[in-house]
Parts: sequence; structure tokens; C-alpha cells
Amino acid sequence: MLKSQQIDERYEWYTPKIYIDAVYKVLGHIDLDPASSILANNTVGALSYYTIDDDGLDQDWYGKVWMVPPFSPGMSSKFCMKLAEHVREKDITEAIVLVRNATDTGWFHEVASLSSAIVLHRKRIKFVSPIGNREKGLISMFGQAFIYIGTNPDLFLREFINFGYGAKTLITKN
Repeated sequence: MLKSQQIDERYEWYTPKIYIDAVYKVLGHIDLDPASSILANNTVGALSYYTIDDDGLDQDWYGKVWMVPPFSPGMSSKFCMKLAEHVREKDITEAIVLVRNATDTGWFHEVASLSSAIVLHRKRIKFVSPIGNREKGLISMFGQAFIYIGTNPDLFLREFINFGYGAKTLITKN
């Protein structure tokens, strides 16, 4: 059995469509979702996506990226650091990342330092069950943040501000 066919309900939860709709209003389209699955991409609709079997950390990242890094231990850091690497190399032209608002971590600061705007979600997101059951959605144990990397922070804030507190960021050099 392939790894992606083994649904681990501790980690396999999907972003509600309301947020994906906002992503499309900002990005126009999604070139790549580097941490996804076949089921998740039914909602996300990325032109390309990597599953656990593809191991997105070993692949090239490019274009307009939507990413929710795996919340499993250590994986948020690895995916966020790879995103930052590709942003610096200019492989990624624009990105929206949904992460735990773990402001005490290096990986959060790595991505935030490249951003032009951030929205801190006002409540915990109820992620969708892997079997599509809204009633059995998972409410995260942590708050979340949407981090935008790109040249249109005003549009991002206009589309995401209804979800929480948002602000433009000062891009710093690392």
C-alpha cells in the first residue's frame, strides 16, 4: 500500500473551501501545492501538487504556491525552510502559507521575514475530515496565521481581513 493511501487522521485534515476561495482571489491560480494529497487537491485545484509519495521536500518548487505544511512533528520547519529557499532563489513568485502561529519558532520567523502581509486568524480553524465529513472536522489545538509573500499585500489583506487581524509587514534582510 502506498503511503498516501494510508490516511492518518492525526495529520490528514483539509483546508475548508472558504479559505481556498480567498487564495484564488489573491493568486488567480495555484501553480503548486507542495504538501497535498489527491483528496485535498479536489478542493485546492492546484495545477501541480506533491503527495507524501512524491516527497515535496525532494521536488522543485515554483510559481504561485499555496501551502499548508504538515503539522506533524518537525515537518512545518522543513517545509517552511524549503519555501524560504525557493522564494530567495526567485523560483516562487507569490505564496500564501497557512501555518500555526508559532511565533516562537525559527521557521515561522524565516517565512514571516519574507512576507509582505500576515493575517492572524481570530479563532482556530476547523479543518475538514479526510472523509469529507464537516461534522467530524478537526479544530486545531493552535491558532493559525496566513502569511502572504508577494507584491500585492493590499489585495491579500482585503480578501483575508475578514478572518482575523491583518497587517502589512516590513520585509527584512536575513
